Amino acid sequence: MLDRVGELPAVELDAQGYLNDFWRYHERTDGAFWKLERRQSFREPDEPGWIAMSTGDWGRALALIEEQRSASRSANATVTGRESHRLRIVERPVSPYLQWELHVLQVRAESGVQDIRILDAAELTGLEAEHHLPELVFLGTTVMYEVLYDSDGTHSGGRRHDDPEVIHACHRQLVELHGAGERLLTYFEREIAPLPAPHGHA
Repeated sequence: MLDRVGELPAVELDAQGYLNDFWRYHERTDGAFWKLERRQSFREPDEPGWIAMSTGDWGRALALIEEQRSASRSANATVTGRESHRLRIVERPVSPYLQWELHVLQVRAESGVQDIRILDAAELTGLEAEHHLPELVFLGTTVMYEVLYDSDGTHSGGRRHDDPEVIHACHRQLVELHGAGERLLTYFEREIAPLPAPHGHA
């Protein structure tokens, strides 16, 4: 089902409409947050760490991540009720963006803010015969968003899926893939921590 999401009917939302809709459902939905992240590069021009990484200032990018560590611990201490899970698909060689993002996510995983697992893109061969899996966000099993990006990786909107059968089928499949993934902290120490500073654009 995950590979068919883009073909299914959904409510089309522009970038601001997606954000407004997401937070509206977020406030009234108490189920777990799940995210499937497939793209290997995004543009985040409002994020100082992304700017530092994309302009070649790797030292500053890492310093900014370290500044987030105490904030992540505080968030973990104050967040109640909502579990948070993420499956991050990784292609090799790792893109500069992904190398940076995995450093960011490692802080979240260490602090317990999010349960993050990694799955190699090679494991998705059967699911990606025609195209890559979509970027998906779930709020419990009430609503599922297909998050959209333009060709540069800039967020451009989303598609909200409301069909319970579609949501449940996709959620089950994502949970299975997540269960087959490797915990980020062990993956990070083996595959990401030893990498030299990335070169080139994100």
